[in-house]
Amino acid sequence: MFVICNDKTRVPVKVWLEKEGQLESNCLEQAYHLSQLPFLHKWVCLMPDTHAGKGMPIGGVIAAKDVIIPNAVGVDIGCGMDFIPTNIRVEEIREVQTGNGTMIQAMIGNIMREIPLNMERYREPQESRVLDLAKQELEKYEADAELLPLIEDGYYQVGSLGGGNHFIELQEDQDGYLCIMIHSGSRHLGKSVCDHFHKKARELNRKWYSEVKEEYQLAFLPVQTEEGQQYIRWMNLSMDYAFENRARMLEKTCRIVSELIEKHTGLTVEFGEEINCHHNYAALEHHYHANVWVHRKGATRVRKGEMAVIPGAMGSYSYVVEGKGNPDTFCSSSHGAGRNYSRSGAVREFSVEKVMVDLKEQGVVLGKRKKNDVAEECRFAYKDIDQVMAQQIDMVTPVRKLKTVGVVKG
Repeated sequence: MFVICNDKTRVPVKVWLEKEGQLESNCLEQAYHLSQLPFLHKWVCLMPDTHAGKGMPIGGVIAAKDVIIPNAVGVDIGCGMDFIPTNIRVEEIREVQTGNGTMIQAMIGNIMREIPLNMERYREPQESRVLDLAKQELEKYEADAELLPLIEDGYYQVGSLGGGNHFIELQEDQDGYLCIMIHSGSRHLGKSVCDHFHKKARELNRKWYSEVKEEYQLAFLPVQTEEGQQYIRWMNLSMDYAFENRARMLEKTCRIVSELIEKHTGLTVEFGEEINCHHNYAALEHHYHANVWVHRKGATRVRKGEMAVIPGAMGSYSYVVEGKGNPDTFCSSSHGAGRNYSRSGAVREFSVEKVMVDLKEQGVVLGKRKKNDVAEECRFAYKDIDQVMAQQIDMVTPVRKLKTVGVVKG
């Protein structure tokens, strides 16, 4: 870790890398913008997977006094991870034939048939305790009438994967056991909430002649204002929806895995403890003698003893970790490996053939409707997850190391 403190910073920028040259220039510029915010508490944190985002770097953590910043949470509010281990050894099922290919191929195929991917949605509304409660408490949300249709629309997306870097993976841990990992968020709901309140914040900041420059894309809402309270209500709804979305997909995936294994091997599948955690959100927390709004944009909360999930890229490794509660990071860690290439840059640099051959050589079963953009999420497009983990030994302790066996992508 090193600290940047110069004439471009109002507060220090702490970076969990070895040297400044490892930062993209636009990521560093965004960090400077963050450091100029007049309401920051202590410093800006950049996790070892950091790279440029919209307004605030992904892999960034800030603590703000009495304000909340929609773009410092991001467009996929509540995006995060869900994980569960099993008692089944991968070697017991890897070569089992099912009539629809190997066991892993059959699992991937059934997941793709049952869970909508990318822009797909369910034809019929799905059950949602989160949305049912929102409808019962509709008066909490009525001030932003243009967002209300999102609640009804959400019934058709809860339990769906999305696209981009979202995935459902079957993994093998360091002891050979089958595990399931899911990465997804709040779908269309979270993006619409972010865009709506960022626009409101920009309009209000102009009226207030805010010293936060508009080109920073860091327009803020004081939490005591009605607009600030409304954003917090919609953000929390999006977070709860994302949590339920992941849990619903995990439930389906566990059923698919159990049914296939029990049918073709007679083994009884038992599941361990589930870990469902966010990495795009803001929360009121107490740090350094103050109650502050900690914004984690592509960062995971890891209080002392808290379990979390840090994914790599498909065909790479992922980790389950235990938090150390590092106060310097406001009890945070990276949320993944972090990109080395933009999506378009990865497509230009790595051919479909190269990616498909790489996955085949590693024995990874890929479930994806269209392969033409597969390079966007290949492991070559990301930083080495083990190097990222080495940079955050003061934040987390690895508990499980997981290798991709099969993956479903949008």
